[in-house]
Amino acid sequence: MNGATLAAPIAHPRWRARMVLALLLAGFALLTARAVYLQGWHNEFLQQKGESRYGRVLEMPATRGMITDRNHEPLAISTPVESVWASPGDVELTPEKLRRLAQLLELDPAEINKKLADTKREFVYIKRHLPPEEAARVLALDVPGISAQREYRRYYPGSEFFSHLIGFTDVDDKGQEGLELALEGELAGKPGSRRVIKDRLGHIVEDVESIRTPQQGSDIVLSIDARIQYLAYRELKNAVELHQAKAGGIVVLDAQTGDILAMANLPSYNPNNRDKVDPRRTRNRVVTDLFEPGSTLKPFTVATALEAGVVKPETVIQTAPGKLTIGDRTIHDAHAEGALTVSQVIQKSSNVGAAKIALGLPAEKMWAMFNAVGFGSPPHSGFPGEGSGRLRPFAGWRPIEQATMAYGHGISLSLLQLAHAYMAFASDGEIRSLSLLRRETPGEATRVVSAQTAQQIRRMLELVVLPGGTAPQAQVAGYRVAGKTGTAHKLDGANYAADKYVSSFVGLAPASAPRLIVAVMIDEPTAHGYYGGTVAAPVFSSVMAGTLRLLGIKPDAPLNNVVLPPPNAPEVREEV
Repeated sequence: MNGATLAAPIAHPRWRARMVLALLLAGFALLTARAVYLQGWHNEFLQQKGESRYGRVLEMPATRGMITDRNHEPLAISTPVESVWASPGDVELTPEKLRRLAQLLELDPAEINKKLADTKREFVYIKRHLPPEEAARVLALDVPGISAQREYRRYYPGSEFFSHLIGFTDVDDKGQEGLELALEGELAGKPGSRRVIKDRLGHIVEDVESIRTPQQGSDIVLSIDARIQYLAYRELKNAVELHQAKAGGIVVLDAQTGDILAMANLPSYNPNNRDKVDPRRTRNRVVTDLFEPGSTLKPFTVATALEAGVVKPETVIQTAPGKLTIGDRTIHDAHAEGALTVSQVIQKSSNVGAAKIALGLPAEKMWAMFNAVGFGSPPHSGFPGEGSGRLRPFAGWRPIEQATMAYGHGISLSLLQLAHAYMAFASDGEIRSLSLLRRETPGEATRVVSAQTAQQIRRMLELVVLPGGTAPQAQVAGYRVAGKTGTAHKLDGANYAADKYVSSFVGLAPASAPRLIVAVMIDEPTAHGYYGGTVAAPVFSSVMAGTLRLLGIKPDAPLNNVVLPPPNAPEVREEV
């Protein structure tokens, strides 16, 4: 062996080989146990990881309930649309397809890239509420990771005629204004969901299961009559434009049930174009805005005195010389009249006469009357944001405040509150609860004055619309009507503005058995007069005439009953 010697083989301890074998067997045992655990007892983890690669849970939107008028004319309906969305991590978008996608969606390519920048997100909207045919053109590009899902968009057939009443929904179909907001719980329903399998291009290849069935929203039937609403809005708009007014409102009530048949405001807006809605135009002034009602409050002062037995309709009140000084304040009439009966105080709208009647009453009795007809409390019509108005506690009234409150200064209320209060005179002393939803039975009634007092006031209010009263233009051919004008200076800071007015008229018909109440308010008329009898009374006449005929209410007077003053007769003015 050339003198070389072979090295002896290295001998390893037996325990080392056994330890390695034991470790290998333990490792295999752990892997086997883990596999059995994951696939036998705890397989949700593996399923979740697998499904995350090809499975998705999609929301199934619920159809929002429809809103209709009392005759089932649709006022708010949901139309199907498509929203384009993407899973940014799956999107494969070439420059050419990006350009085409941006063109179809009318978006800037940089905006699309920004939406797709976060690849960790699994869902992002690219554009919502597309017509189905436009969404189909997007999907035809066959871009991996981009899909479309069915949604619903609210459509309002009545447009600006009903906008303040119905309101509108946002992009997620949730109510934002009006009855859409107030009735969100009933209209919205509850969305469902389903699990699907998608291929690598994002296309749904299989419906796995329905997780939750969508619950559709309930349909709502309003008390509103669309025919009367269109009529009221049209006449109000004509008056606001003619008199170049800042705003206006009108409400029509069913005097026998308490149902609200129409409610319109100006300026208005188009709820179908919600991207350009001016928030200042969305306010329902009839319900939310408060104003001093002026002379429309005088009938309640006289009703208080009649109930207390202080006066009778024929009681004479001396109003000469057309002014009344209380402390350091003086109350004026627009024209001096001299001695007037209580009925004539209403007919001529005498501030001095109303103040003298009020000062003969305990302040508590006046407050109780105003409170009983709803002043100082929300009208509970079901509309969001109702104004309560301002009726101060009687304990703090000074004599001048009690006197001016008799003709509607120093107290504030909404047009809806004012119309509701006049129900006491239309329903022989009872006031029924209001409703914007159609009811099968009339609202609950509360008596506030005796039937005799209500009828006496109604006869006085009939004199207002005849020659010698403040509102001959409120007359309606074929029907006896009764009502009261208001022409109130507006507050400008702490003082009353000399040239800013709220002109109003509230009336009812047929006067023999009233069925309807119409209240009109014109804010800051600046052209062709500003008196309530000139500005608001003609709107009342047109709307009342049309509504009586639409509802087929039987006339209670000859067709030639309208008697206007001679052209050269002096106007019976009022101003407070």
